[in-house]
Amino acid sequence: MTLWRQIKNTLFTALCSGSVLFLAATLMIFLLPMLWKGSKAVFFRKTVEFDKMQKELFKRGHAEDLERRTAQTNQARQEALALLEHFSRGIDTALLSREVRSAYQQLGRHLRYLEVSDDEYARLREQAKDIRDAFLQALETTDKAEAESLLDTVDAQQTNPRFQNSPFEVVFSLSKQYRQILQEIDLSRRPEYAAELDIVKTEMRNLFGPLPGESIPPLPQDRFGATRWDVAQRHLQYLIYQTKWVPSGKDDKRLIPKQIRRDDPEEGIFGKTELAPLFSMVEQNLAAMLQPRPTIYWRYFLDDSTAGHYFGGVGPEVLGTLLLTVLSMCFAVPLGVLSAAYLVEYAAGGITTRIIRTCINTLAGVPSIVYGLFGLAFFVLLAGNPSILSASMTLALLVLPVIIRASEEAIRAVPQSYKEASLALGAGKFRTFLTVTLPAAGPGILTGIILSLSRAAGETAPILFAGAVALGPIPDIGLHLKWLFQPTRALSYGCYDITVGDRLAMQVPHNQFGMVMTLILLVLLLNLAAVLLRWRMSKKLQGL
Repeated sequence: MTLWRQIKNTLFTALCSGSVLFLAATLMIFLLPMLWKGSKAVFFRKTVEFDKMQKELFKRGHAEDLERRTAQTNQARQEALALLEHFSRGIDTALLSREVRSAYQQLGRHLRYLEVSDDEYARLREQAKDIRDAFLQALETTDKAEAESLLDTVDAQQTNPRFQNSPFEVVFSLSKQYRQILQEIDLSRRPEYAAELDIVKTEMRNLFGPLPGESIPPLPQDRFGATRWDVAQRHLQYLIYQTKWVPSGKDDKRLIPKQIRRDDPEEGIFGKTELAPLFSMVEQNLAAMLQPRPTIYWRYFLDDSTAGHYFGGVGPEVLGTLLLTVLSMCFAVPLGVLSAAYLVEYAAGGITTRIIRTCINTLAGVPSIVYGLFGLAFFVLLAGNPSILSASMTLALLVLPVIIRASEEAIRAVPQSYKEASLALGAGKFRTFLTVTLPAAGPGILTGIILSLSRAAGETAPILFAGAVALGPIPDIGLHLKWLFQPTRALSYGCYDITVGDRLAMQVPHNQFGMVMTLILLVLLLNLAAVLLRWRMSKKLQGL
């Protein structure tokens, strides 16, 4: 019998230890991948575009070093960008068309400046108009022979002395350029070239920022190229490869995606064109074009972010989360502890007390979105606008049942002899609670506060309508207390906004996971502070 009891004790101990280890392993499996992905928001290889962004948006960095690196990268990119621009002229003929029309208009002003006779002016303008129209027709046609014939008409007027040393002379240079382009592209495939060329240009902008001749875009995410080496590698793949849908087999008519290099001579759309060298050029020299360097972006936890969380950090979100969490605890802890004290020390064990406890237990299981709607109806609509105050009060109501139940159990766990000794020494019931019961129940109450801290910091639904915003001003904390009536950003709401509502930020997943990592670390730090406080309180109660 004793042996069987030992076996059962051993099995029970093993099962308990195994369940603890299982929970710990599950927690690690859940947290470690997110922390690893989130760490890439702080530890990564930056490019010269990152330093440009930091200098322009945050006024940070060394100007001389940045100028030197910018000159080096511009030199490395020059050949590839020139190749892209030259090829684009044959596909996107709108630019050539504008240049020819502009030359025709400038010729008229040039002739007026030379004070030629009216007859001579009309004759030269008519000749120039015929040349212009022939060139424009050559740009529009998809028949190579017809285009070359029209260009012959243009080149035949090149020896006209009136057109030499005039603004119209550029038309003949453009004609030579376009004639060369005709030898390298299939005009019948121009729509295909144009569609793929748009993708190539987009990825070149994603890598290196605006192309030469383009205006500075108003949005920050369009002003710079790839600020991170991992992002640059992803855009490089999009640049080099195109997706084609091909049959999966002889008997299977389904189409499956196939990655094909754009410069492949057999299948790639640009394989036999002038643009083909561009892709291997960028692939082999990308490091020289971007100059990646390892960095630790510790300011991620302090910096503000641009629209869509594309650049910058989570400083305002960290501040907002701390404000909401601390204020909610300021409302919930006193009310929860007093409610628990009333239920344990003063309330009679009648039907009213049972109804109150049932309501508290029910509120603990109410979905958080219901609290958010309650906060919208009773705090936001009454106050007039979402704010930090209304959001923190909504969170306080959410965590109040947990604090009440934990405090109630902690107060009830205080030995009755402690209270009797205090009463025997002449202390009243209220003084006994403040000086004896409450300090003894402190560690248990702190346990409830720790659980409440985690939930208040990580909840999204209660603050969804009550006071959280995706982008907004940083609260100006001061004695005037106006900041209490302003909305704020929060980590939990920021994660929600990136996930479901911000397609732009999905292009930089490291920022999304970085926000999750920051929230986890913040909750762990708050819990650690509460655990240390509980440990010191327990030691003090034990007289150590």
